[in-house]
Amino acid sequence: MGFGIGTLEDVAVKPGFWRNKSVFLTGHTGFKGGWLALWLQRAGAHVHGYSLEPPTTPNLFSVASVAQGLASHTLADVRDAQQLKQAAAAAAPEIVFHLAAQPLVLHSYEDPVETYAVNVLGTVHLLEAVRACSTARAVVNVTTDKCYDNRGDDRAYREGDPLGGDDPYSSSKAAAELVTHAYRQSFLAQAGVGLASARAGNVIGGGDWAADRLVPDLLRASDSGEPLQVRNPAATRPWQHVLDPLSGYLSLAERLFEDPVAAARAWNFGPDADDAKPVGWLVEQLSARLSGAEWRPGERAGPHEAARLQLDSSRAHAALGWQPRWSLAQALDRTVAWHMAWRRGEAMRAVCIEQIAEYEGAVAA
Repeated sequence: MGFGIGTLEDVAVKPGFWRNKSVFLTGHTGFKGGWLALWLQRAGAHVHGYSLEPPTTPNLFSVASVAQGLASHTLADVRDAQQLKQAAAAAAPEIVFHLAAQPLVLHSYEDPVETYAVNVLGTVHLLEAVRACSTARAVVNVTTDKCYDNRGDDRAYREGDPLGGDDPYSSSKAAAELVTHAYRQSFLAQAGVGLASARAGNVIGGGDWAADRLVPDLLRASDSGEPLQVRNPAATRPWQHVLDPLSGYLSLAERLFEDPVAAARAWNFGPDADDAKPVGWLVEQLSARLSGAEWRPGERAGPHEAARLQLDSSRAHAALGWQPRWSLAQALDRTVAWHMAWRRGEAMRAVCIEQIAEYEGAVAA
């Protein structure tokens, strides 16, 4: 079964599809995982989370009360193959999202062994757990835009381009892509399970307090009144609000469930080309929204990072009907609005659900 050109309805999350679906979600205590858990809860799914403790204090999982809507909540490590298999079996999932990862480039230089163990062997453990689940129909493995062999050429990367990476994080995610392909071809395709990988850009949004990540660093600097030192202000990245790629993951999972053969491949979910902007541009725009938060170029360059990165998402546009719905300016506006609401002590679960509803309205418009 092939794909036709999608419509706007294709990318809207369908409550009728997700209602009462059993979903196993690794990494649900993280930034992207927390937003995805909330969206799935809103859509009526039974969400079973498996993850380590939230990685920061504060964190989205706690401030947005993500746990209150979960069907189950397991605090454990994807490096623990037996516990992961037991948790997946207990959840009896129809759909699996794998977001658990060591997600930071700089930390991968500090602890490459942990990075490879979590990102590569953790993926193997997850797919072994899926093999043991007779209920599983669709699996989305979330990797990264950094999985490509970036040689600095000025073009957007497509799904068929060579994989690679000069740093431990990027190469670990490229290896996770190879693992995904091998498990699809060797095991899951024959079992009728649709397995796809999803590659997104640099996500921003409310509730991200990770260290050594640009937007959280600038928000912390604004809160403290201290200027931020920015490394590589000339580097260009594909910035996008977290809900944009998440809408792609959801749309992809729906299609995998319906057609586990044709959709079982790699997919890019990047922003429009105009929203691939230099780091310095983003800092200026965000500083203006934060009433003049101060920054300056770093005095010393950090470890190697690619100077330019951009994704070609034409496959998702044509085959899934997926499009990014919030421009970078809108993404910055929502990120700052969320952060200010948190500063005021508002009920952040309600703020998250309101932003998800607003995003869904943009999709349906």
